[in-house]
Amino acid sequence: MARSILHMLTPLKHMSPFDVNMAVDAGFETIVTYTDVTLPDVVSLTQDSIFSRAPGDGARTGIFIGGKNAEDALDMMDRAKKAFVPPFANHLFADPAGSFTTGAAMVAQVSRALREKFGTGLKDKRIVIFGGAGVVAYVAAVIGALEGAKTVIVGHDGEERVSKIAFTMKWRFGIEVGAVDGTTPDDRRRGIADADVILSAGPAGIPILSAEDLSFAPNLLVASDVNAVPPAGIAGIDVNAVDVALPVGKGVGIGALAVGNVKYQTQKQLFGRMLASETPLCLDFRDAYTLAVEVAG
Repeated sequence: MARSILHMLTPLKHMSPFDVNMAVDAGFETIVTYTDVTLPDVVSLTQDSIFSRAPGDGARTGIFIGGKNAEDALDMMDRAKKAFVPPFANHLFADPAGSFTTGAAMVAQVSRALREKFGTGLKDKRIVIFGGAGVVAYVAAVIGALEGAKTVIVGHDGEERVSKIAFTMKWRFGIEVGAVDGTTPDDRRRGIADADVILSAGPAGIPILSAEDLSFAPNLLVASDVNAVPPAGIAGIDVNAVDVALPVGKGVGIGALAVGNVKYQTQKQLFGRMLASETPLCLDFRDAYTLAVEVAG
């Protein structure tokens, strides 16, 4: 059997050590990283990787796409797929900044909590997502919308930037995502007034919603915070929280480590699927979400 090789591409100066470690621990025998990769570079790198091995060894060769931008990663993935020349093809897996698996894990944990604690699901729920210009928020918003939720991304610096992001989501995925201003405390309180679910994916160590703020969300069922650095993004949600009662109301909170555990298992198993499959796979946040739902239980 041919050795397993993983080519790891990023448009950034460095490939994430986290992702390298995950790939090694999953069992890839040879790992090579490529940095400062541009979109045009993807074609030549992909075709070098496929034509240097027999078609039957495509399933022993993978391309991982990192970076920090969801749309850039999806564009690179699409460019790589178009560079394949059947029967020559490799595995593809995109997870920029860990966002595809983190966003998937976050929504999967919320879905589980809604089912177990309230006997309901994501469909028609209003999900308000803070850190709306970030990559985790992007993924969570798209997954939520694809699952039938009414997702809204919140901009910390006004509505304009998140409105443009929501427009690109509609263009790319055919979904409706709302966008609201979250600049001031009053803006944030208005934004969560009808929320069933609140997700915090803002910068680490930045408090976004206080306990008093949460009192302005009377319908809130589940809140989740991926910020593992104190202070919490959402008051009352400890990093280890799993369905812990929020400071006010009937809702429950899910902390960063609870999300992180599902994220870790999801990324590890997706790498494992690449190694186990006899045919090349193409894995993005949709595959991550399907698996994360299984992992979350």
